[in-house]
Amino acid sequence: QVQLVESGEGSAQAGGSLRLSCEVSGYTRSPGCMGWFRQTPGKERERVAGINSGGMADYADSVKGRFTISQDNAKNTLYLQMNSLKPEDSAMYYCALKRWGGLFNCYSGDMDYWGKGTLVTISS
Repeated sequence: QVQLVESGEGSAQAGGSLRLSCEVSGYTRSPGCMGWFRQTPGKERERVAGINSGGMADYADSVKGRFTISQDNAKNTLYLQMNSLKPEDSAMYYCALKRWGGLFNCYSGDMDYWGKGTLVTISS
């Protein structure tokens, strides 16, 4: 059974930093892509960052230059380093995995497995 479990500090002040982690278990192949997504009440889930098996990453315009996605294949863990945080970064953050493909189809409707999410709150 494939499981994705997010963890990380829940809150920070604007301008601060947080790091989220996502540990993957039950999946032994190299995924086509993995991503971090976020959602706030009343809004659609959006992709924050994606990374393919080769380590190529891309980001939503709203987080470019502030967030960094990375993966440690030895630890089966995905990370999201978030710097220069803003109150509008507050959301439920989810990690997700897609078995095949790449960054081109690494969006909310494409993913095969999801974590349960972790809440991030940024105060001004």
